[in-house]
Formats: sequence, structure tokens, C-alpha cells
Amino acid sequence: MSDLIELSQVSKIYNGGAGQTALANVSLGIPAGQFAAIMGPSGSGKSTLLNLIAGLDRPTRGEIRYAGRLVDFADPELALRRTMQMIFQDPYASLNPRWRVKDIVAEPIRAHGLAQTPAALAAKVVALLEQVGLAGADGAKYPHQFSGGQPQRISIARALATDPAFLICDEPTSALDVSVQAQVLNLMRNLQRELGLTYLFISHNLAVVHHIADRVGVMYLGRVVELARTRQLFTSPQHPYTRMLLAAVPDLAMTGVPRTAVGGEVPNPLDPPTGCAFHPRCPYANERCQRETPLLKTAPLAEPGTGQVACHAVEEGRLAPVALALPSTA
Repeated sequence: MSDLIELSQVSKIYNGGAGQTALANVSLGIPAGQFAAIMGPSGSGKSTLLNLIAGLDRPTRGEIRYAGRLVDFADPELALRRTMQMIFQDPYASLNPRWRVKDIVAEPIRAHGLAQTPAALAAKVVALLEQVGLAGADGAKYPHQFSGGQPQRISIARALATDPAFLICDEPTSALDVSVQAQVLNLMRNLQRELGLTYLFISHNLAVVHHIADRVGVMYLGRVVELARTRQLFTSPQHPYTRMLLAAVPDLAMTGVPRTAVGGEVPNPLDPPTGCAFHPRCPYANERCQRETPLLKTAPLAEPGTGQVACHAVEEGRLAPVALALPSTA
């Protein structure tokens, strides 16, 4: 399976060379047809990563390739651009409140010339609304007339309007109730199978990530610290931060069992620590961790090509393997 998205040593520094490093030497690939997820604390670089992949911002260093071509949305060719779309966190902020739903969904079709006649345009809008679980008659309404997960379904319909191959999802279910989250996530999974879509999805909700993703990347202060298949990451986490993150998930089976909290605060991105960015909060850090930045390497317990971790303690065998149960909240 070839990579649809390829990042090679991508860095993003704001306000010049001495400014804030939002991303540092990120390299990863997303195979076509995969549902990939990124999780990490606020300020870890997740949204910056999405913006760079979408071409909304340019990397300071490194290359991003989509379908083998360098991502550069100054390129006037629209055919490639239309195959990559975004679903935003807040549908009420991303949908024009003055437009009817049919006009919101139709706008990308018009912009890319994908319908030859008004009748064909109207028929495509109705088909898109029905595809996401809405009625064709809903096109006459305004976004504020919907509730629950319906506005996000409109956003998904708009994203599908240009027949994309790749959808970038910036926490699209975080504002929804749990039951509505499940409906929207199942819709996204069904669309993936039906249309052969590739997703990049970011979320703070571990249960959501476990439910929906094929592969997960964990970010911390601008770097990917662990990358693995979902089941492997949730049952055998390697990096200390991933372990502490998963250990903090409420679980009745763990009642009374001591937990190791993630101590301290996320360092200031304007003045990041030397070496491993996690070392000021890591109970396993030593002198090497303070001076040398760990590289993302194949995890010792993973099958070749299935998992990577950036941690000196794991590489040196100072960190004993763990086995966790799958999240009961998933």
C-alpha cells in the first residue's frame, strides 16, 4: 500500500529562526485508504501539522507530498486541490449562517465546475445530503435550524462535494454528545469503506481514537514521539508519555491501583528544553535524555514497520514492557 501523504523532516518555526518551533523534523506517511489519527496535548503541533498538509501554511523546512506531488497550493491547478478537503471542529463557525444548506454544499461544486447544468447541480446536492443521513428537503434550511450532529453532517457533505480522496479532520466530534459522536464516527467509517477515503483525524478523546483509527501518532511539543497501529499502541504503549496518557483513562477494573500522573507542565515552546522535550516530566530520564534529542525508531517490541518510538529509555532497555487492557470506554 503506497503512501498518499508523505512528510519528510518537516519543521515549522514562527517569527523567524529564533521564534516558536511549532513542528520539529516530523517524518511520517499515511497510506491510501487508511484512517490515521494524531493525539497529543494542546500546543503539541497537531493543528499546525494539519494546516501544513492542507497547504494553508508553508513549512519552514522539509517537504510534504500528496499523491507524489509537492504540496504547494500556489499551484494554479485545481484538480489536485479539490481531492483534499477539511472537516472543521465547529460546524457553526465553518458554515455560513446567511446561506441555505443547499448553497453551502453547492459552492465547491460550482467552484470546481463539477456540474454542467443547474439540474445536475441540484441533484448532486440532494444526493450528498442523503449520503450523510439528511433529507434532500433539508437543503432549504439554514445551519441554525439544525441540532445535534446534523450541522457536522452538513460539513461532511460539503467536504464530499468535490469527490475527494483525502479528508483532514480537526476534532470534528469534540463538541458533540457521546451518542451523537458515535453516529458521526460510524458515518465517517461507512463513507471510508464506500468511497475508499483516506483520513487524518486529530482528537483529545482516546476512546474516539481507539474506536475509529487504524494507526495513531502521539505528538509532544512539536514532535511525533510514538507511531503505531491502534491496537498495538493501546495495549503495548512504548513512550513514557503515551503510557501515562493511557494510564489516566478512567477504568473501573483499575480501582485502587496506583497510577503515575504526568507531573509538571508542558514546557514553553519559545524556550523548549534541550534533548528530549519530555525529559523534565519523565521519571525515566537520565543525563542523555537532557542533552540528546531521541529519533523516531522502530519500537523494540513491534513487528518491523508497524511501530516507532522516540525514547532513549526504550532504546536502551531501561523501560520495562507493559500490557494494558483495551479501553472499556471505546
